[in-house]
Amino acid sequence: MPVRAEPTDRAELVTELLFGECYSVLSTQGNWLRIEAAADDYLGWIDFKQHRPVSEKYFAAWRAQDHPRVLDLVQVVSSATMRQPVTLGCRLPFFDGMTLKVGDDNPLFYNGTATNLAQHCQPERQLAVLRKMGQHFLRAPYVWGGKQVFGLDCSGLMQTLFGLIGIQLPRDARQQIALGEPVDFVAQARPGDLAFFDNADGAIVHVGLILDDGLILHAHGEVRLDPLDHHGIFNRDRQKYSHKLRLIKRVLVF
Repeated sequence: MPVRAEPTDRAELVTELLFGECYSVLSTQGNWLRIEAAADDYLGWIDFKQHRPVSEKYFAAWRAQDHPRVLDLVQVVSSATMRQPVTLGCRLPFFDGMTLKVGDDNPLFYNGTATNLAQHCQPERQLAVLRKMGQHFLRAPYVWGGKQVFGLDCSGLMQTLFGLIGIQLPRDARQQIALGEPVDFVAQARPGDLAFFDNADGAIVHVGLILDDGLILHAHGEVRLDPLDHHGIFNRDRQKYSHKLRLIKRVLVF
C-alpha cells in the first residue's frame, strides 16, 4: 500500500505498508487518512479505499509480539474471502505454521517458507540470513519510498532485510544512522555493518549493507553489489565513485 507525503495521488511516495503490517489513523482529510505505521512510527497519507480496520484488541496483540516473515520472493495467502500475493519480508501475523490471522480472517500460508525469529537470536545466524536473503534482492529496481522486491529504495532495502532477522530499523537512512556503534575505519568493518553516505551539504542520503570481500549491497538504480573503500562506493559500471562515505555503524554485535 503506498504511503504518500500529502493527501493526493500526485504526492511523493514516502514509504509502503506491506501485507501484515498495522497502523494507526491519526486524522482524515477528504478521501485520505493520515496514518502512523505501528512498526516504525512513520507518518504519511493513505487512500481511504485501501484502509482495512482491525479491532483494538487485534492491534494491541499485533504490537505485543514479533511475527514471522515471508522468505519466498512471491507467495500467496488465501481464504474463502481473499487471495493475496505476499512478497519477501512481508509479515505473517500470528502464523502457526499454516494459518495466520488478519483481522477477522484466517487465511492459509502453506506452500511457502517463513522465518522463525527465535532461531535468529545468534548474530552468526542473523548474518547468514542477511547474506542469503540479500542475494534475492539483486537487480530489484530502485523506487523511492519502496521496500519490497518489485521496487525499493536504499533504506527500504535495509529495513526489510533486517526485519527478516528480527531487527526493526527506522525507515530512513538519516534515522538508521542513529543505531549501533561507530566503526572507525573501513578496514575494521565486518559483514553485517551498515555504511552511510552523505551529500555535499552533509546530509545522510544513502545506506548499504557491508558484505564479504569489500563489497556493499545497496539500492542505486537497482539493488547491486559494488566495492567499498574509505572514499565510498565505486560503481564498476560507470568506473567512478557514486557515493561518499560518511560513517559505518555496527548493529550486529558478535
